[in-house]
Amino acid sequence: MQGTLPSSPLGGSTTVQHVSHTVEEGTGKGPSTGRWKMEAVVFILSLVDCCALIFLSVYFIITLSDLECDYINARACCSKLNKWVIPEMVGQCLSTMLMLVSMHWFTFFLNLPVAAWNIYRYVKVPLGNMGVFDPTEIHNRGQLKSHMKEAMIKLGYHLLCFFIYLYSMILALIND
Repeated sequence: MQGTLPSSPLGGSTTVQHVSHTVEEGTGKGPSTGRWKMEAVVFILSLVDCCALIFLSVYFIITLSDLECDYINARACCSKLNKWVIPEMVGQCLSTMLMLVSMHWFTFFLNLPVAAWNIYRYVKVPLGNMGVFDPTEIHNRGQLKSHMKEAMIKLGYHLLCFFIYLYSMILALIND
C-alpha cells in the first residue's frame, strides 16, 4: 500500500510505504515467535534447576566440612547427604533432557558427563552400604577429601552453567 503526501519541507512529494507482515490466525504472533518463547522457557527452567543444583552443591560442601571439623558425626552427615543424592541426579538429568529435547547440542553435551557420572555413582553403590555416602567408609582412603573435591568441582560446574543459561535466556528474550 502506498500513499502520497502533498509536499515535504524540501519540496516535492513524499512517498510512504506501509509494511505488512503475516500474523498467525487468532494468536496475534508472528510465525517465529512461538519458537523463541519456547526457547526462553527452556532456559528459564534450566536456570531454576541450576539454582537448585548450586544450592545442593553448597549444602554438600557445608555438610562435608562439618564432618571434617567433627561438628557432626559420620552417620548424621551421610544420612543428610544421601537424602539429596536422588534429587541431585533427577535435577541434572532434567536439565540434560531439556537441552536434548530443545536441540541445544552444546549445552546438552556439557550436561551429559555430569548426569552420567551421577547415575554411575548411584548405580555403583556396593551392597550393604547406606548409600553413596557411607558412614563406615567415609573416613577411609581419603573418601572425605574426594567427596569434598567432587562437591567443589560440581559447584564450579553449576556456576558456569548458570551463567551460560542466563546469557542464553537473555538472548532468547531479546530476540523475541
